[in-house]
Amino acid sequence: MTVESGNSKKRKEKEEKLVVLKGILKDKGVLIPSSEDIEGLSSRGYGTPENSDLILSYYEALYLLDKGIIEVIDEETNTSISFQQLLTKARIIDKDAWVRYLIYRDLRSRGYVVREGFSLGIDFRVYKKGEYNKSTSDYLVLGIKEGQPIAINDLAGVLSRAQSLKKTLILSVLNRRGEIVYYSLSRLSFKKDV
Repeated sequence: MTVESGNSKKRKEKEEKLVVLKGILKDKGVLIPSSEDIEGLSSRGYGTPENSDLILSYYEALYLLDKGIIEVIDEETNTSISFQQLLTKARIIDKDAWVRYLIYRDLRSRGYVVREGFSLGIDFRVYKKGEYNKSTSDYLVLGIKEGQPIAINDLAGVLSRAQSLKKTLILSVLNRRGEIVYYSLSRLSFKKDV
């Protein structure tokens, strides 16, 4: 007779409850079919509904794959895809896929709901904790790598767009050590002395 410790028994029960959702690799992301429990994902701010299915962006799929929540299947070969294979596919579509994934993962690990950003260079919309589906996002995030040049006019344009939407613009910088530093941006104005 084997005796299991309380912690070991709880861990085993938790693992048995974990249901891995199956996703299918597509050109625009990973499709989670309606036959899976997509309500659990969409209620937590993952994916975009398409017909009765759910489409995950590559960074969302990478995050959920890394967490063991989904398994990604290559439709052509009917085999599971590894994290690295999915990242390689994402990099074909977006050269900054790794940067977006790291920023997304960091924000999610801090408890924020992170959604696709608006156009005009904004990577993510970020909701205050507990506010997803209750109000609009409070923050817009622009992600860059340290040393990556960005024209001041482009940055001013993104800031102006964020302020017109009454959002706080956050500049998320991935430094050379792989750490992410966040900067809140606000308008800077100069007065001319007479």
